[in-house]
Amino acid sequence: MKYCAACRLAFALLISALMISGCASIVTPNVNTQASALRAGEYRLDETHGAVLFRINHLGFSNFLGRFEKLTASLDFDADNPEQARIDALIEMNSLDIADDEFAQTLLGPKWFDAAQFPTARFTSTAITITGENTGLMRGDLTLHGVTKPVTFEVTFNGGARDLLRSAYVTGFSARGKIDRTDFGVSQFSGIITNEVELEIEVEFIKQ
Repeated sequence: MKYCAACRLAFALLISALMISGCASIVTPNVNTQASALRAGEYRLDETHGAVLFRINHLGFSNFLGRFEKLTASLDFDADNPEQARIDALIEMNSLDIADDEFAQTLLGPKWFDAAQFPTARFTSTAITITGENTGLMRGDLTLHGVTKPVTFEVTFNGGARDLLRSAYVTGFSARGKIDRTDFGVSQFSGIITNEVELEIEVEFIKQ
């Protein structure tokens, strides 16, 4: 769900007015982190609150960070069978955002992501294992650079609540995982720059 500029301005003015009047708690969601707060049904990603970040060690000096800004995803969840939850996510590679625009174009070029030939990356979950009250392991297939490989993410359910501003029930998740970039054919400077890439995902889903 995306908002027009006028809607975002209206929300900002509403929050400001409520805070001034001492009523900010009225619009603050009562987020419940218990698993029971994840209601069954179909969800769609709130694209204004979704992010995929990657982190790769750069010659031992620092960790290089990047982000993909355009992400769409769906979640289908059955409260009676949480292990059967399914997530499907699509990333637009050309939405890469780093500090240097010129270097971003290099990374999108044929020696790295080759976004012209492979414009999207996709993740489809295949299995969920519950590991705690609000944690789990999500396994699935990641297609990147034209190659599909299994990937496992550690997932934390951050909670769910009715959000007055979005007039909908919202749930939030954080996920962490690692891949070897050479498994996906992204092998430029392998042996000089580390092959391991850390992935971080932050998402909010809106119940349909």
